[in-house]
Amino acid sequence: MTTHQNQVFRAAHGRDVAEDAGVYKTLLESTNAIPWKLDWPDLRFAYIGPQIESLLGWTQDSWKTVEDWATRMHPDDRERTVNFCVAQSQAGMDHEADYRALTRDGAYVWIRDVVHVTRNDAGEVTSLVGFMFDISERKQAEVELLRLHKELEALSLTDALTEIANRRLFDQRLDVEWNDSRRSGKPLSLLIVDIDWFKQYNDLYGHPAGDACLKQIAGVLQGAARRSRDVAARLGGDEFGLLLPDTDAATAQALARELEAAVTALQIPHGFDDAGEWVSISIGVDTQVAGDANDASGFVDHTNRMLYAAKRKPRAA
Repeated sequence: MTTHQNQVFRAAHGRDVAEDAGVYKTLLESTNAIPWKLDWPDLRFAYIGPQIESLLGWTQDSWKTVEDWATRMHPDDRERTVNFCVAQSQAGMDHEADYRALTRDGAYVWIRDVVHVTRNDAGEVTSLVGFMFDISERKQAEVELLRLHKELEALSLTDALTEIANRRLFDQRLDVEWNDSRRSGKPLSLLIVDIDWFKQYNDLYGHPAGDACLKQIAGVLQGAARRSRDVAARLGGDEFGLLLPDTDAATAQALARELEAAVTALQIPHGFDDAGEWVSISIGVDTQVAGDANDASGFVDHTNRMLYAAKRKPRAA
């Protein structure tokens, strides 16, 4: 190849390289992803795509240093995100980070930064190259999915009729509180409540009235679960449970008497001859400190026996 031909080739090749660079730049700036490059030694932006302005409102030339990136981040996300990205970058590891970016008008947009770490021949980090993606819609979908999951979980632990805890939640909390009693040595009390002559009530007034009665009794029990760890639950049919952590026997017995009086005060008529004028309840009460010689199921069984004993006692007319 002659000198002239070589010069022509180099010129043509230079034009091709320039044209290719222009094509790449056009492609980068026409995508929804926002390209950027950060020089690692001085932590200054060498480039950020013009799409940043349409997404966040901050002009392209306002992104000078890594401080601009950090300060335009939700305060709750800043420390976690910055520390993670710095640690990964110092280790020379590619990484991703999700965070809320501040818009110029004071709102926030969920961003995912996908980061590639470039290094020189000596293995030293020279720059970070990445893309910012707007993932707000995805995050909103995730939040909604989480809300629905929590709602479904709550429904799975709630009695559909009375809207208090169901047997599943009661069993879960009983295990937790039994183990806590074993560790702490504090008493755990349990009240098991049964509506007197409830089958006869249903036969006389019908199931809709029976459902209404169950709801009223559940409301009384829920009102007695005054502390965050107290659990009022429908155990099945017309049987309810009230779990009372850190509660001694005298307090549990006193509460049982209060519940009996509160249900009578509802004055739900009961027309069955042996039932008395108003719907009433029977309550089994037990208090134990968990230990190696007893277990939670035995605790429930013993409280049920106390309930059966209470139901056998004669009642005033």
